[in-house]
Amino acid sequence: MAIDTLRRAGLFLVLCLTQALVLNRIHLFNYATPLLYVYFVIIFPRSYPRWAILLWSFAMGLLVDMFANTPGVATSALTLIGLLQPYLLELLLPHDAAEKIKASAHELGLWRFVTMASVLVVIYCLAFFTLETFNFFNWQYWLISIGSTSLLTMVLIMTIETIRK
Repeated sequence: MAIDTLRRAGLFLVLCLTQALVLNRIHLFNYATPLLYVYFVIIFPRSYPRWAILLWSFAMGLLVDMFANTPGVATSALTLIGLLQPYLLELLLPHDAAEKIKASAHELGLWRFVTMASVLVVIYCLAFFTLETFNFFNWQYWLISIGSTSLLTMVLIMTIETIRK
């Protein structure tokens, strides 16, 4: 259990620093910004306590907000998907799945993992950009930002999953 917590803390730090120092400066065509730290919440295993998922999600969102100067936006959106992740994982798992199954493309299968990750990423981007703009006067920009950021984030997540395999 202590090894798992140390690995998770290491991944937490790596993703947070990568987002703060590198990815926050990338804005493709002024629409898409990769939000790789969402991957941290997506990969929680089935047996992980829900309160701990919410706590980790809140802490990651808080640190990202501090580095990106978006007060409360990433925190609330990441806590939302931290709340939804266990339920979506249960929904996509087969009935005879092991209790300690991890949310990865290798263990879930590519189709189930892509489905779960893309739903969570789209919900995250929807909540994030809705809270960030807080108006619908420029709804085309809002929709393009959600779609392009979701697509770019999913490409990065699938790249990491391929490398981890």
